[in-house]
Amino acid sequence: MQSDEGYVDELYRMLLRRPPEHGAAASAVGRLRRGDVSPAALAHEIATSPEFARLRVLDDAVATAFHARLTNERPRNLTAPPGNDERPIEIAWTLARYRAEARVLDVGYVNAEKAYLDALVAAAPWNPKGIDLAEGDVPGFDGVVGDLRALPFGTGSFDVVFCISTLEHVGKDNTVYGARHERDPEGIPQALGELRRILARRGRVLLSVPTGGNEDHEWFVQRDPPAWRGLFGQAGFDLFEHELYELFDEGWRSVERVTDGLRYGERGPGASAVLCAELRPRRLRPRVPAALRPGRAG
Repeated sequence: MQSDEGYVDELYRMLLRRPPEHGAAASAVGRLRRGDVSPAALAHEIATSPEFARLRVLDDAVATAFHARLTNERPRNLTAPPGNDERPIEIAWTLARYRAEARVLDVGYVNAEKAYLDALVAAAPWNPKGIDLAEGDVPGFDGVVGDLRALPFGTGSFDVVFCISTLEHVGKDNTVYGARHERDPEGIPQALGELRRILARRGRVLLSVPTGGNEDHEWFVQRDPPAWRGLFGQAGFDLFEHELYELFDEGWRSVERVTDGLRYGERGPGASAVLCAELRPRRLRPRVPAALRPGRAG
């Protein structure tokens, strides 16, 4: 017969995919032994906890992306429940558009959601590379400590770059991530230029950024959609595909345009709106000699 300790440990590992903290485990075991809670009731408590709800919505995002890759779809009009930040939308949108290219880089991977990191490792044919200002050991990634404004990679090194809710932090106060405090107004254009440089000729950047009203929060910036699109174009990218999402009382949904002046954190725990985009290097048209251009007399 399984012990109470074993049952509690199994519940946490199965439902929350982690071992219980010592205090939580001791409390649960004590409640079981005193008859304060039944085994089924304890399982129900964990399965209806905010932590489980968060895990489920991230799992749903990963599953949506997995199905899209199997069926070669590019899903739009995604949804996510209220009370969640933008991660479920960002993860589903970007991972759904990955097509198992070999040379993959994730920017800002150290503090990314575990469900997303695990899914990217599982989808990639080789270990993805990761770069971050913070040090970290993430299973399945070949990590490098570095700055997005001066990437330590050669020109044309990657087929796909993931940049989820990271670009807005470049050149800002990153002490919360164990890095330095800066105020570099050219940080984001420089970062985009570096992303353009390290992409292969047919490479892609799959990214997301907070959007709404133009705001500076010291540790990140928010720009309205036209401003973000302008920055992408100035860096030499074509906006191959993009979609706007906004958080409402009923949850996240796709919109044609975000509410004017929408503030970060106004409607939930993170961004109130997000721009998801696929960027591709702009292809320069070959220059045609003047004498050969149509409409010129011989």
